[in-house]
This record gives sequence, structure tokens and C-alpha cells, in this order.
Amino acid sequence: MQLKIRLIVMNFLQFAIWGAYLTCMGTFLFTHGLGRNIGIFYSIQGIVSIFMPALIGIVADKWIPAQKMLGISHGIAGAAMIAAGLYGLGAGDAVQFGPLFTLYTLSVAFYMPTLALSNSVAYNALDRAGMDTVKHFPPIRVFGTIGFIVTMWVVDLLGFQSTAAQFVVSGSIGLVLAVYAFTLPNCPISQSTEKKSFVDALGLKAFTLFKNPKMAVFFIFSMLLGVSLQITNGFANPFLSSFKHIPQYAETFGVQHANILISLSQISETLCILLIPFCLKRFGIKKVMLIAMFAWVMRFGFFGLGNPGGGVWLFILSCIVYGVAFDFFNISGSLFVDKETSPDIRSSAQGLFMLMTNGIGATIGTLGAQVVVNKFVFSKLRGADLENLAEAAKEALAMDVWRGWQTSWYIFAGYALVVAIVFIFAFKYKQPKEELLQQK
Repeated sequence: MQLKIRLIVMNFLQFAIWGAYLTCMGTFLFTHGLGRNIGIFYSIQGIVSIFMPALIGIVADKWIPAQKMLGISHGIAGAAMIAAGLYGLGAGDAVQFGPLFTLYTLSVAFYMPTLALSNSVAYNALDRAGMDTVKHFPPIRVFGTIGFIVTMWVVDLLGFQSTAAQFVVSGSIGLVLAVYAFTLPNCPISQSTEKKSFVDALGLKAFTLFKNPKMAVFFIFSMLLGVSLQITNGFANPFLSSFKHIPQYAETFGVQHANILISLSQISETLCILLIPFCLKRFGIKKVMLIAMFAWVMRFGFFGLGNPGGGVWLFILSCIVYGVAFDFFNISGSLFVDKETSPDIRSSAQGLFMLMTNGIGATIGTLGAQVVVNKFVFSKLRGADLENLAEAAKEALAMDVWRGWQTSWYIFAGYALVVAIVFIFAFKYKQPKEELLQQK
């Protein structure tokens, strides 16, 4: 029980860091004239995930125990994020892309690998305690989502959604976890002295998983599904906030407290995590991932159909299905990788999974989404000063912008639908359910 509590605290802090800014950073950037850079800020999470999780995973496998690497990474990430926040607060409306983006990038470069490292630390600790990771990890991981929700609400209620104070909150929690990580159970590094190939010597053995057809197809679709991961994080809050210029929606709860409304997604995620052991046992990895893909279709589609007034129930439905879309892919995929790889490359394999999803996939997704939103939304605002327009002109422009947002959400939904259909025919692997859920 004591071990579970320690891992719960780790997961709570791990995702509380992210929750402080991930869903509202877009609104901060838009408010400070950097709306066309939202995709760049979110895509940098994917770009650094292309190489940083794998590299740091290699270090954790071979030289520095994973729990210590977790602490070191959070220390650097937290300090850089606080610096970004202090710069933003000091610059005010004169905030510049260069300094903010540089500090933010440094922080994200060391934060993203910790998502895989924290999984490795938890899996290792549970394994060494004789506990089944599939059974015991999901309830622990729930508290990560709770941490994410807590900081979303704190930032919203403190009025930080459109200010750089959100970065200071995030970085401060990161420093706390940096210290705490050094108290976690030790993760032994590989002590093997056998002669290794060039690939093994560099710790790149995880990449040889692509030689296995079932793993190659799994990782490819992980990348394709990863395209969807950051789209709503980057654009849902600015989308909801844009309704403030339409009188009939301006004072609705969803517009005034966009972060709290969006947090229903994470609440759903918390509940859906608990369904994973049952669903994996009942349906297997292929059907679980397919369910996630169709959930992404509904996630985007409901955003396009809804509004903060009478149509707010569609936004709520979008938030409910997000839990299925995110968890059934991310958590189940991580567990699948853990079960399909040997202990000596487990951290590297988790890093590779992160590379394909939050790396290549999310980078393509956020940059692609920015192109779509620029074309159908921000292009309509070019040169327009909404605050100083006459009320009738302001409302007309805001309605036009809303239609642009709808088109964007439908395009994202269409993409997810195509991926799901192709996946049905391409992923042939049928893993025995008892093998995935073998009790120790």
C-alpha cells in the first residue's frame, strides 16, 4: 500500500505540471498577439519527443537509474518554465516570440521524456513488488489525471488562463517533483557485460522492434493516431473563448470558464482509465485502439456541432468521449509495449512509443492543425480589431469565425475517421488475451 501511495504522488505531480498550462496556453498566446504561433508552441512538444525520450530512456537503461533521471529532468524543466513565466509576466503585452519560445522549448525538452520515465519507474516498482502492472497501474495513473484537473481549475479560478502566471505554477510543481523523484524506488540499470552489437552499444535496440511486423504496424498507427493528441489542447480553449464576441453566448459558463468546462475531458479520462483492464481482457488491444480512434472522430465532431448555449451538451459529450479517446490509446498502448518488450530495453521502448505518438504524430498534428485554423479562422481576423468594431460588425465577424472553427473541427474528425477505417484492415495482429493479461 505504501508503494502505491508513493507512485500516486509521483503521478499526481507529473501531470499537475502539464495541466497548469497545456489547455490554456493557446488563449495566453492568442491574447498576446501570438495566435498564429499556437501550433508552433504545441508542436515543439512533439519535435523534442522525436529524440529526447529515446535518448534519456537510453541513459536510464544504461547509466543513470530512471528515478534519478526523472528528478534531473524535472529540475531542468521546472527552472526553465518558471523563467518563461517570469519573462512573460515582466514583458506584459510586449512579450516577444523569441525569448518566450526559447525558455519554453528548453523546459518542454526535458519534461516530455519524463512521461515515459515515470511509466518506467512505476512499472519497475510494481514488477519488483510482484504486482501485475495491467491490474495495478491504471488505478495509480488515475491520480495523474486528477493532478492535471486540479491545476486546470486552479489556473482558471485564479484568472491565469490568459497570463504567463500559468507557467510559474507549472514550473514550481516541477521543482517539487524533481526533489521527490530521488526518493522513489531504485530502478536498476543494465549490468550485462556480454559483447554487444553497435546498435546495442548505443542503446538503440528498441528501434529494431520495427523488424517485427506486428510492432511496426502498431508503431505506425500510434504515430497516425498521435496526430490527434494535441489538437484540442491547443485550440479548444481559444475556440471557446472566441464566443465572447457573440452576445448570446458571451456570459455563458463555457466562455467565462473554458478551462473548467474542458476539464470535464480529464474527469472522463479519470473514470475511463479504470475501464482499461476490463476492456483489454474483454476486447484485446486491436479493438481497444479502434474504439479510441472512433472516439476521436466524435471528440472533434461534437466540437463542430456544439455551442456554449443550447448546444453546450454537445461540448459535454465531446469531453466525455475524450476519456475513451485518450486513455484507450495512450495507457493501453503503453501497457502493450511493456508486455511485448524485454526488461533490458523497456525504457527505450517506452521512449520509442512516445516518439511515435507525442513526437512525430503530435508534431504533424499540431502544425497541420495550425494550417487549417489559420486558413479557416485566423485569416478572417487579419487586420480586424474586434474590441473597437461596432457591435453589429463585431458579432457578424465573430459568427464568421465560428463557422471557420466548425469547418476546422470537421476536417479533424474526417482525418480520424479515415485512420480508423484503414486501421481495421491494416492491423492484423490477434494477440491472445490471456497473454496480455497474464497474472504474475
